[in-house]
Amino acid sequence: MAEGREVQWAEIGEAQAGQRIDNFLRTRLKGAPKALIYRILRKGEVRVNKKRVKVDYRLVSGDLVRIPPLRLAPEVAVRDVSDNLRNLLAGSVLVEGPDWLVINKPSGLAVHGGSGVKIGLIEALRQVREDLDFLELVHRLDRDTSGCLLLAKSRPALLTLNNALKQRQMDKQYLALVQGRWPARRDYVSARLDRFDAGNGERRVRVDPQGKVSRTRFAVRETFANATLVEAEPITGRTHQIRVHAAHAGHSLLGDDKYGSREGQRLAAGLRLDRLFLHAAALTFPEPTSGRPVHIKAPLGSTLEAVLTRARG
Repeated sequence: MAEGREVQWAEIGEAQAGQRIDNFLRTRLKGAPKALIYRILRKGEVRVNKKRVKVDYRLVSGDLVRIPPLRLAPEVAVRDVSDNLRNLLAGSVLVEGPDWLVINKPSGLAVHGGSGVKIGLIEALRQVREDLDFLELVHRLDRDTSGCLLLAKSRPALLTLNNALKQRQMDKQYLALVQGRWPARRDYVSARLDRFDAGNGERRVRVDPQGKVSRTRFAVRETFANATLVEAEPITGRTHQIRVHAAHAGHSLLGDDKYGSREGQRLAAGLRLDRLFLHAAALTFPEPTSGRPVHIKAPLGSTLEAVLTRARG
């Protein structure tokens, strides 16, 4: 847990230049919740070159940042990473470059802490990789989704990869087990998606004519008696897009407790599937420095492979 009893001083180098002060503090003050960081910024306890700054101030190389001492109450602090999680993450790195890495994210682990989640993947990985001064997510995966997750180890790499994502120069392929027999002739689902409040503080997504344009390519990989293994490639990058598009097509993902059906729940129980069957199996992106394409694959994992074995039986 990151807390200090003395004022810290940090001189900004080229790697941190251009980063927002709030994001810099979140990386520097491991364990401090966002609300606390915003509060010490608003109160002027954080100074840059002896001056107050706003939360959206972007750091410049050579800036001198004053970081006040913090004492975090146990109920608000991000907890220390457990030995089991530390070992799991350390062994989940698929490929690592000079300024990026791809991890095979475990299912059930949120990428960010917050909303009752004391520690997320990024907070845990920053503790595991104390050798890195900078580590940020390039994109996200749902908590229950496993597979390829790309992170940047420098500010320039993050900006380059974020731009590649916006320009659709990054390809993602997922494997999903869906209810029923997906028709071979249906290779695309196009349906506008809109986020809404489900009433319990949870944000969900639904098909809505007034929503954002969304498109997913689907391809049948293997057909079973009452289910289909499909490859899904999101052409757009909306929240829960694959899950909602599959459900909209009448073939909800097995193990989906948000958008699944009763029949899907019955099938999942019969296959002894106790998680969402959605796995980011492959990722292609341009290497930040050279621009050459990098193609990474993440193995499906023994739990999901066992489910497919039972489906074949």
